[in-house]
Amino acid sequence: MMRFIRMTRVLPALLLCLSTSAQSSKSPASRPNIIMFVVDDMGWQDCSVPFWTEATPLNRRYRTPGMERLAAEGARMTRAYASSVCTPSRVSMITGMNPTRHHVVNWTSPFRDRNTDGPDSEMQPAVWNHNGMSPVAGVPGTVHATPLPALLNEAGYQTIHVGKAHWGSSGTPGSNPLALGFQVNIAGHSAGHPQSYRSEDNYGNVPMKPTIQAVPDLQAYHGTGTFLTEALTKEALRSLEAPIRNGQPFFLHLSHYAVHTPIMSDPRYLQRYLDMGLDSTEAAYATLVEGMDKSVGDLLDFLKAKGADRNTIIFFMSDNGGLSLQGLRGGQPHTHNLPLRAGKGSLYEGGIRNPMLIRWPGVIKPGSAVEIPVSVEDLFPTILDMAGIKQPKIIQTVDGKNLVPLLSGRVKDLGERPFFWHFPVKWTSQDGPAINFFSAVSLGDWKLIVSLRTGKKELYNIRKDIGETQDLAGQYPDKARELSVLLGERLKQMKTPMPGFKSTGRPVPYPHE
Repeated sequence: MMRFIRMTRVLPALLLCLSTSAQSSKSPASRPNIIMFVVDDMGWQDCSVPFWTEATPLNRRYRTPGMERLAAEGARMTRAYASSVCTPSRVSMITGMNPTRHHVVNWTSPFRDRNTDGPDSEMQPAVWNHNGMSPVAGVPGTVHATPLPALLNEAGYQTIHVGKAHWGSSGTPGSNPLALGFQVNIAGHSAGHPQSYRSEDNYGNVPMKPTIQAVPDLQAYHGTGTFLTEALTKEALRSLEAPIRNGQPFFLHLSHYAVHTPIMSDPRYLQRYLDMGLDSTEAAYATLVEGMDKSVGDLLDFLKAKGADRNTIIFFMSDNGGLSLQGLRGGQPHTHNLPLRAGKGSLYEGGIRNPMLIRWPGVIKPGSAVEIPVSVEDLFPTILDMAGIKQPKIIQTVDGKNLVPLLSGRVKDLGERPFFWHFPVKWTSQDGPAINFFSAVSLGDWKLIVSLRTGKKELYNIRKDIGETQDLAGQYPDKARELSVLLGERLKQMKTPMPGFKSTGRPVPYPHE
């Protein structure tokens, strides 16, 4: 029955594909398979693969042989960025737009027209696209854009989504992966985290007590002792059988709910981390990481066994920095991404720098490291080029840069360009480091962070001070001014939503005003 239900959901995706158009220079049979492996809330340090100049104590804590294997076969992107929370990154990934343009600046509620911003005594949050992304025009509170899977679908790809979606609120087209151009959707809907990782809880599908966070489509695994990450992996591999057998290129978006809260231990790995002396929360978190990593290894093994490994490109990335809030993680708050400062929700490096690996057999030098800064919106034009899709007909203006010349070695860098972050809302009641009402811009080695509440500006040289410990705004006022103008003009040009002051009813001035 479960298989029949999935196939009946194919029609909306096919109808969407009729409305998009792209020219391709490759026949379907010659195009590479492409896998986007996305992890939720995984920090830059949550693995045994070092993304810095040296391995750290946190790298030595985690066991991730799958990621090590992926790094050995591809490239580590040591300065890869995303937004500080999930939905803005996910929208950027499939549209190529930066949040300053698409205006989805916070995570979207699974309920339509429900703003996720927390109350604040001083600040009025910005009016943003709180319903997320939509492939259909005219949906209130959304950004209208042509999604990546629709373009790949039209070019002959079998497009498959497995796991967390979270592109839009329920009741809007963006909440359904099939409306975005995926031909297969397994377990993706409007919620941003699972009700439970345990099959004993039916992944949250408790009889007579349904919740919006209950993970759908996995009834076959209910009560079987199969951890959610494992169930999603099994379904992802099963979904690849047909396109591989038929010689059809595929695009798999395998988006794990791990390692997002609720932090629940995967019993297969727990004792190892308890024996290391970790508290129960941190031990459970480490098991989520290791279970996710097993998925990487299983995927690589499957591709090799099927003879599909040499023609498959794999992207690995988290959607934001690692969680570091007090009460949700063990140990001391805001230490979970060291040497990076802070974590999820913050515009310091711990909240926006992410582990990224790219494996492209025959093109990327195995075991290489790329120090050039890149961002999540770059994946949209990069994947289109890899798929041979030239001059796609899309609605939106793309901010991302094509990484293919860099990855293929045709160029050594992409030229100096600015990167922008904007978080004009209240994400949490814990007013932590660069959390709630902040904007930031990075250019070359320099990064400016602006408090929208107080107007205070902080300037850091990221290459020399990765931990953002030395504020240089007073020492280099001209550089601070230069970046303030760059950030302010971008926000003004894009009509990016700004918060306001309750005391005056006026909006926050742009950073350069």
